[in-house]
Amino acid sequence: MTILVCDDDKEIVEAISIYLKQEGYQVVPAYNGKEALELMKTEEIHLIILDIMMPELDGIHALLKLRETSSIPVILLSAKSEDVDKILGLNVGADDYVTKPFNPLELVARVKSQLRRYTKLGGMEIADNNVLVNGAITLDRDQKQVTVEGEPVKLTPTEFKILQLFMENIGTVFSSAQIYERIWEEDAYATDNIVSVHIRRIREKIEINPKNPDYIKVMWGVGYRMEKK
Repeated sequence: MTILVCDDDKEIVEAISIYLKQEGYQVVPAYNGKEALELMKTEEIHLIILDIMMPELDGIHALLKLRETSSIPVILLSAKSEDVDKILGLNVGADDYVTKPFNPLELVARVKSQLRRYTKLGGMEIADNNVLVNGAITLDRDQKQVTVEGEPVKLTPTEFKILQLFMENIGTVFSSAQIYERIWEEDAYATDNIVSVHIRRIREKIEINPKNPDYIKVMWGVGYRMEKK
């Protein structure tokens, strides 16, 4: 697959390219939004990594133009001072964002995730009655196995039960007490910390960035829910 990397900082483009090529991707470089759009006309691109602040044509306006004809995944690169532009970018069609300075390995993981979502049917899928799929996560209820991006993940029996509860109820909010009562099968009493510790451990195993989770979200003052991917 071919990825277009667009940033006016050539060193950043080169650094990202090195990591992507190590994963087997082909990389097409661009250094402003106008150049990126021109390359889209001649190259078969499967994903774009797009900086927001660039000369000639910035990332937001390039994204607006791109979305007139293409739905390929776009990951925005933004500085912390560009939060407003970042939110605008998501609103006009970006699929994800990474804030500078970033961990290249996290960026590569997000690239893989977006490409996987783009190349197969999205949302929760039930491959058979015992296999649940949401985004990059596959849970086999019979085999008691979980994989993320095809890689096996080792969960404790309790962690597996909690993840299964979320996978079977995408979008449903569960309070800590409800989770405790369903998993431990006893009345909940001062359970917030017990549940939160297990949620934290699950996130560390299934999320690209556990501190900014894509799947298991906290609903402040209410509980937790799994997002549909």
